[in-house]
Amino acid sequence: MLPGVVAIIGRPNVGKSALFNRLVGRRKAITSSLAGTTRDGVTGEVSWGGKCFSLIDTGGLCDFSSAEAFYYPFVESCVRSALRSAQLVLFVVDVKEGLTHVDAEVALLLKKSQKPVLICANKCDAVGNFEAGIYEFCSLGFGVPVAVSAVHGHGTGDLLDKVCLHIDSGRELGGLDDVTINVAVVGKPNAGKSSIVNRVTSSERCTVTEIPGTTRDSVDVLFRNEVGSYIFVDTAGIRKQKKVSDEVERYSVIRSKKAIESSDVCLLIVDAVCGLTEQDLKILGYVETAGKGCIIVVNKWDLLEKDTNTMKIYERALLNQINFAKYVPVVFVSAKTGKRINDIFHLINMVHGSHRLRISTGNLNAFLCKIISKVPTPTHKGKKLKIYYVTQASVAPPVFVFFVNNSKLFHFSYRRYIENCLRDYFELKGTPVRFVVREKTSFKETVRI
Repeated sequence: MLPGVVAIIGRPNVGKSALFNRLVGRRKAITSSLAGTTRDGVTGEVSWGGKCFSLIDTGGLCDFSSAEAFYYPFVESCVRSALRSAQLVLFVVDVKEGLTHVDAEVALLLKKSQKPVLICANKCDAVGNFEAGIYEFCSLGFGVPVAVSAVHGHGTGDLLDKVCLHIDSGRELGGLDDVTINVAVVGKPNAGKSSIVNRVTSSERCTVTEIPGTTRDSVDVLFRNEVGSYIFVDTAGIRKQKKVSDEVERYSVIRSKKAIESSDVCLLIVDAVCGLTEQDLKILGYVETAGKGCIIVVNKWDLLEKDTNTMKIYERALLNQINFAKYVPVVFVSAKTGKRINDIFHLINMVHGSHRLRISTGNLNAFLCKIISKVPTPTHKGKKLKIYYVTQASVAPPVFVFFVNNSKLFHFSYRRYIENCLRDYFELKGTPVRFVVREKTSFKETVRI
């Protein structure tokens, strides 16, 4: 049991995800009328009455339709994991459908857990009319339910007041510190993203099956070890847009791209058997455009027949496919066996450090003098490029501003030469860099290259 952790549990389609979104104040969990939409435990932070706690949305405890029945054992395992870690349980029931035998089965499970339970009678949507039907849920043995409406927000204040009476106080929001690194785990469906997250965090928070598209919500997992503090975000697989027809999958892809935008470092998971595909390159393009640090994690390395040079040959072929992002480090792992999994943490720290590295103007200009003396600036039609000085404007990613006599003379090949030297000299690994060119005569026209 963890202090300040509250789990939302109940059968499918009672409005657990809608209530979760209402309490955390944003649409973090995917909601749908389709039973079994939620499969993983989605975590959010709630602050109320001077107290802060973590809220976990879970999948429904019930046999799904024939199309979803395969996932039930995996969903049930995630629910039981959330139940073990919770200090308090919000047992959500549907007042419109009334008490069902499945509600009674869930209540029996909660009684065996011996955790304190607040029962929430959801879908009390009518304004001014008290739902007398909530009293039938008193027979479940958890007292009088709190009448709430996840859609309209009715009763959620009373519910949060009661939650705060049961949880520990004095915890800072999220329990995080300034050096916690947000890591988005992205890639195609069935590349092993959830398996990687479960392995690196030594948990079973993410549902793992052999069926592509198992993960729907972006799942945050806080993990600390001797080398740092991290939030790993397991995301849904990103397929080609023309193949995304299901509404739930469309929302999943949107959340995956938002996870990239809000991350510090991205782990691009590549299936070692399939190799780097066109879709992997598109996802890497999303990461580069967003200006995020990146590491390519080649998973399922245990499935390949290898010799002494297999890894070097594979890495060389892979990097030849990504001319626009050759700065990205590559690690070969197996989520199944745990081989080289711990190397991921050191690479994350290295890339995060490069992503936020700030270099003084003096060091930058000393570096610039060295490389210009080796390879002089280009000339065109008798005009020679002059770089007066360079300074760093921002970090995450690093942005460098060059003041020159003529921006048109700053050819992309010389820009590439400077970038390569810059990465080698200051050890900028795994992060994109941005160059801004300004003409010293006016400083008004800015050219980004």
